[in-house]
Amino acid sequence: MKVRDVLRHFAEFPVAPLETIAPETALVLSPHPDDESLGCGGFIASSVKNGNPPVVVIVSDGSASHRNSVTWPPRRMARLRQEESREAATVLGLSSDRLLFMGLQDSAVPTQGDSFEAAVHDLVEIVERYECQTVLTPWRCDPHCDHEAVWLMGQKLKVLVPQLRLLAYPVWGLTLPPEMEINGDLLTGWRLDIGKFLGRKRAAIQAHRSQRGLVVDDDPSGFVLPEHLMEKMLLPYEIFIAS
Repeated sequence: MKVRDVLRHFAEFPVAPLETIAPETALVLSPHPDDESLGCGGFIASSVKNGNPPVVVIVSDGSASHRNSVTWPPRRMARLRQEESREAATVLGLSSDRLLFMGLQDSAVPTQGDSFEAAVHDLVEIVERYECQTVLTPWRCDPHCDHEAVWLMGQKLKVLVPQLRLLAYPVWGLTLPPEMEINGDLLTGWRLDIGKFLGRKRAAIQAHRSQRGLVVDDDPSGFVLPEHLMEKMLLPYEIFIAS
């Protein structure tokens, strides 16, 4: 199936209430500091308003967004990106005790081996501690190695805790070339109406100032969130794919 057909299919997912998508406590796995705001900002705000705030885990440290900066070396950049995620979480109403950081190396999140198993073990402990019933991971077709790694963590988590409900949210997958072919069965899922929280989501994304090109001024090749992604992230609904 071509990407354009998959995205059209996503846009036709039925709109469902939060109670259908995640009836109890959810664990949101975010590959980088900002993916939680981009892909799930409305979900987070909705869940908080509904009295059942999720647990958000930022998997990587986000330190690779401006590799050539001298004034913002990796350790300093990682600290900044944590601060930005905390600010974004506050905008969405999420308390600091429900925002966790794994601190794995940006662009090198493991997909196998001892480090991968250790990360999954940590996630199992989080699921048990917070009594999570639903896990949200990036979509398997998001074209970034860290998004794929976190999707794989979700798959392994489901094996270890079979009662978990596993859903996926697209970020970069929404920007794939329209004619690109995607393998797999026809996907099912829901759309969550986030119209009431769209302003908060926009403000949460804006809190990630380093990713909007507003902080680092000595790395012209550094990452900047593209407008075509922002347009897709600021629709009045978010997409959740059944896994």
